[in-house]
Amino acid sequence: MDLQSAREIGAGLAAIGVAGAGVGIGSVFAALVSSIARNPASRSHVFGIGMLGFALSEATGLFALLMAFLILFG
Repeated sequence: MDLQSAREIGAGLAAIGVAGAGVGIGSVFAALVSSIARNPASRSHVFGIGMLGFALSEATGLFALLMAFLILFG
C-alpha cells in the first residue's frame, strides 16, 4: 500500500464525521419543530437554543471535513 492510497482511506474515514453532523442537525431540527408544535408560545425561547444546537453540530461537521482535506492534500 503506497502513501497516496493510505491518504485516501484516511480521508474517507475522516469524512464519516460529516454524516454524523447530518444526523445531529436532523435531530436538532426535529426536536425544534416538535417543541414548537406542542407549545407555540415558547417559539422565541426555543428557536435560539435550536440555532445554537445547529451551529455546534455544523461546526463538528466542518471540522471533520477540514481534517479529511488536510489528510488528503496536506
